[in-house]
Amino acid sequence: MDEVLLRSLTPSVLTVLVRRGADFAAAEDAVQDALVEAVRVWAADPPRDAKGWLVTVAWRKFLDATRADAARRRREDLLDEEPTPGPPPAVDDTLQLYFLCAHPSLTPASAVALTLRAVGGLTTRQIAQAYLVPEATMAQRISRAKRTVSGVRFDQPGDIATVLRVLYLVFNEGYSGDVDLAAEAIRLTRQLAAAIDHPEVAGLLALMLLHHARRAARTAPDGSLVPLAEQDRGRWDTESIAEGVEILQAALARDRLGEFQAQAAIAALHADAPTAEETDWVQIVEWYDELTRLTDSPVVRLNRAVAVGEADGPRAGLAALVVLDDALPRHSAVAAYLHERDGDLATAARLYAEAAQKAPNLAERDHLTRQAARLNARGCR
Repeated sequence: MDEVLLRSLTPSVLTVLVRRGADFAAAEDAVQDALVEAVRVWAADPPRDAKGWLVTVAWRKFLDATRADAARRRREDLLDEEPTPGPPPAVDDTLQLYFLCAHPSLTPASAVALTLRAVGGLTTRQIAQAYLVPEATMAQRISRAKRTVSGVRFDQPGDIATVLRVLYLVFNEGYSGDVDLAAEAIRLTRQLAAAIDHPEVAGLLALMLLHHARRAARTAPDGSLVPLAEQDRGRWDTESIAEGVEILQAALARDRLGEFQAQAAIAALHADAPTAEETDWVQIVEWYDELTRLTDSPVVRLNRAVAVGEADGPRAGLAALVVLDDALPRHSAVAAYLHERDGDLATAARLYAEAAQKAPNLAERDHLTRQAARLNARGCR
């Protein structure tokens, strides 16, 4: 099979799908699926019209994905907007699909990406943003995962750690992104917690509930973001907070600490503070130290720099920040906040403007732009 031919045809096939009405991200996913199919069948049965074959298969893949997405959205529409506490409803097959997509023949990273795309309904672009990689890289990873599992038997479901990672990323996209999947992620995690006695499952459920409890206070009536320190804590869902704390305490008592329990402990400390000024930042830094030990994640280190800046002063936070890669998402926003607290308004305004240009969604971009404008206005007075 001529891979050069396939690569040369990809842009024109993508253009045809877009002209037919497919949005670019969905069209790109469909073309990737068609290329995988071509790799599988062309060697034995090459088509006479390569481009026509790719267009036909890609369009069919697009329609299949659109129907699947519509069916998933109908399932979500049956749910209440907010997850209810207490025992989960009857189990459907969605959670089983998560386990099946996390097949042992895949690496954990590929299994997560495939599950997010095939079951979670996220676009390749959204998954790439979650993994901090270029969209093209993620498209290739998903395509390789599909090739790997094509023809294998799905009688060996994946492990719990991979499924937890998928649920966590789906929740994060629903919590902070353009697609509302948070309630569905909580529903599935409740099912998993009811079926499996595992401290990290409990930790993830507690983390979701504690974050979701702040949902109503995260945006102003005009849709703009409200930072945690400025949120009306009277609008937080105290019932969800109480449930999350109770679940977390039971998990921590088992002395098998994992990253989701550590994240939930940080969220619980925020939820426990009557005001932003009363937040126990020293203890939050200690939990970030535990989380860094467990994950060694650059994003965790970035968040830790904020906590250090609150606990020990902005210059200590900047010192923790300087060792991190400034290409990290939200690095500029964190640097801007710490410079503002240190009194360097000109640098903070510049960094807020830089952060706005890199923001992953419109609400965050608007918020950061307003921050830059606010400091620039102060500098002019």
